Amino acid sequence: MKKIENLYNTIVDINKIQQMYDHKIKVNTKNKKKLENFENNYVSNMLFIKNILEQKKYIPGKYNIFLIKEPKIRLIMSQNIIDKIINHMVAEYFLIRIYDKTLIDTNIATRKNKGTNYGRIMLKKYLNKLKGKEFYILKFDISKYFYNISHSILKKLIRKKIQDQDVLRIIDDIIDSTDNEYINNTISKLKDNLNINDIPLYRKGYGLPIGNLTSQILAIMYLDELDRYIKEKLKIKYYIRYMDDGILIHEDKEYLKYCLSEIKNILDKYELKLNDKTKIYNIKNGFEFLGFNYFIKNNKIIMKVKSQTKRKFKRKIKKLYKLVKENKISNKKLIQVKNSYIGHLKYGNSNKLIYSTFKKYEQNYNDFGTFIKAEDYI
Repeated sequence: MKKIENLYNTIVDINKIQQMYDHKIKVNTKNKKKLENFENNYVSNMLFIKNILEQKKYIPGKYNIFLIKEPKIRLIMSQNIIDKIINHMVAEYFLIRIYDKTLIDTNIATRKNKGTNYGRIMLKKYLNKLKGKEFYILKFDISKYFYNISHSILKKLIRKKIQDQDVLRIIDDIIDSTDNEYINNTISKLKDNLNINDIPLYRKGYGLPIGNLTSQILAIMYLDELDRYIKEKLKIKYYIRYMDDGILIHEDKEYLKYCLSEIKNILDKYELKLNDKTKIYNIKNGFEFLGFNYFIKNNKIIMKVKSQTKRKFKRKIKKLYKLVKENKISNKKLIQVKNSYIGHLKYGNSNKLIYSTFKKYEQNYNDFGTFIKAEDYI
């Protein structure tokens, strides 16, 4: 495998740093106070980033650690703007540049022109090829994936392609940042305050920061051997992986049982385990993947939104209309969130759900200003 050298200096460029901030960080950072503070000292911050990279003295800063409750309780480790810019530079110019082109096409998470929509398109394509036949789906789910990625194994994988010592140092420092004692101390306090048990602590030498772009890229490339084994050795034509979730589709249930045992063997090498969501499904009974339930009925593929998603959607819309009425969010924000939900729900035969939910609130609140009518969403 060819190793790539002389990479580090590609990020010591004030123009690239500014472009990263303007086109990625600024437009995607929700915390406007962070942005305001950064832009109050824009020139000095840009020069600081360039200088610290040039002098090779960058050390990842402390994370702001908190929990979010939707769609489920999850840990987030947020960075300040300077760390975000550098993290994105490392991801874009080192990791994505080198590894993205080496990954299989149906490893779909966090990749340009991939994602959940691409996964749904590929899945429907596969199901269309097999409909009319009896077939089975092996759906696997890796237990606490981000918390259990081995630092030592990951670093060995990275060194197969990169030998620039300055690049390796900065990537290693980002990976090892979960070993800082304050992280587990903060997580423990959050768990105690909310009486939560299912958020794990980090073991020393394991896990990636939750929320970093580098973490997402490292997580999708960590199991490239598994992807290739499934496609090339097990000869599974119909395979998709979205981070820690994967599906294999085949007409022989017994062969899928064999595939499952082989997957477990590969995961053992990477010190990972499957959780109890892993199961083999008959297409007659349907299965869930990427937020939708899939069935074949009368030789047609049916996608339905999960009941949990429907409940969350109704709660969210009710809350949003209430916030608009109280002047806590703008009509523009409401419409943005509406369109986001519609973009997701429209794939799952959800016209009635969309229509009835929006119409209910738009009839009740006539003082919101001009909205797109419920009929226009269908």
